[in-house]
Amino acid sequence: MNPKMMRNVMRMMIVLLAFIGMADVVAATGAVAATASGGYAWGMPLGAGIALGLAGVGTGLSQGQIGAAAVGMVAEDGDKFVTGLIFTALPETIVLFGFLAMFLM
Repeated sequence: MNPKMMRNVMRMMIVLLAFIGMADVVAATGAVAATASGGYAWGMPLGAGIALGLAGVGTGLSQGQIGAAAVGMVAEDGDKFVTGLIFTALPETIVLFGFLAMFLM
């Protein structure tokens, strides 16, 4: 990745992190209001969807680069297939954390 694109990605991640922080506050406020009044908190499903969606985006971004590197590594040395497979499967745990956050909300 070139430096300009990396800066843009970092800016986007900072904005998304700020948005998630605000959504978390809204979800927490909605949950308190929902339990106090017996109503339904609309912010909780929104927060769960954002958590899962951003976890999927993060996984996709990282898995693309890791997969390309793993293919190159296996092309040079076929004995490193298992190592490449493990490194390619590691980002999938991020989506599992997204599912966990979704079900906990």
